[in-house]
Amino acid sequence: MTLPVNFDPRKVPFQADAAGLPPVAPDRLTHKALVHRFSQAADWLPEFRHEPRMSDRSLTQASVLIGLVMRERPTVLLTQRTAHLSSHSGQVAFPGGKADPDDAGPVATALREAQEEVGLSAEFVQVIGALPRYTTGSQFVITPVVALLDPQFVLAANAFEVESIFEVPLDFLMNPRHHRRHQWPTPSGTRHWLSMPYHDGLHERYIWGATAGMLRNLYQFLSL
Repeated sequence: MTLPVNFDPRKVPFQADAAGLPPVAPDRLTHKALVHRFSQAADWLPEFRHEPRMSDRSLTQASVLIGLVMRERPTVLLTQRTAHLSSHSGQVAFPGGKADPDDAGPVATALREAQEEVGLSAEFVQVIGALPRYTTGSQFVITPVVALLDPQFVLAANAFEVESIFEVPLDFLMNPRHHRRHQWPTPSGTRHWLSMPYHDGLHERYIWGATAGMLRNLYQFLSL
């Protein structure tokens, strides 16, 4: 299921989330509450697990770091990928990438990629769990590793992969009022996705696709 070469998701009509779901309560977004939530087993079915296949490549294991920065108002650490990359170019994404043979597992992949892409040192990272794996249309099987970040970190973008590093308030992203639903008809069927545009005063940070899908799954998990 392919998209046009110059496809712009911002131009696809959307509907606001019509489910009438409430935002995650602020007391569930604290350091203590987040650690507690991920320490509990949960039987749940994420809303977004697989995207329609858009590539003939074989499945590739990957990890991303969903870094929750523990500021007074917690935020989510995100990047804008550079435009020349072969996959997901120019998109908003979590730090992350494909697994290396030497990685000890998905957490090691996420930490290594965060170090390589944005200079995030592991000493500022407290891993608290992971969300269910998410398979992209480009055939990456992503493990979303969730971690709490000490805001005293110092970051440095890898200029080849990362155009910019920024943060979006966690409570904004955990409010379905800011989740938009899109659909795009193709010869193989209709493709569905979410977007969560955020304006920081200077830029529109257009969060969509896999990143928005994993954030929606985080919303579901924290709402249980």
